[in-house]
Amino acid sequence: MPEFTTSLIPTTGKNVAIVVPDDIVYGFGRGKRVPVTVQVDGEYTFRNSIASMGGQFLIGFNAQTRAETKKDAGDEITVKVELDEEPRTVEIPEPLAVLLSAEPVLLEAWNNLSYSKQRGHVDPINAARGEDTRARRVEKVIRTLRSQ
Repeated sequence: MPEFTTSLIPTTGKNVAIVVPDDIVYGFGRGKRVPVTVQVDGEYTFRNSIASMGGQFLIGFNAQTRAETKKDAGDEITVKVELDEEPRTVEIPEPLAVLLSAEPVLLEAWNNLSYSKQRGHVDPINAARGEDTRARRVEKVIRTLRSQ
């Protein structure tokens, strides 16, 4: 498992990322987008992908990860990365699952989405505090799938 020390860098807005050395990325032999398991300071592990952005290879370090590690832009961390070959699946919230199962065309459209696209739809549904907000977000996903 490759290990390196780096400082977290600010990207756009409030976003923060880990810069991954080129030799580590190319060492995986998987191109420029590599699914990985990331371990920070030997304590916190999360799944993400290395992506090429602005001439660098980056791993996003989201708000949840920053909160869990108590690390932010400018902080130095020790990183271990390992190729993640486990299937990436998204747990579909029940209200969305019911609607998808009722319409095979929508379910097929959902199944054709990438893991990250599915997560992009599910995370806001799961983050909704109220049922009305959750319902609106589910309907938005259904409208999006119908328009594809």
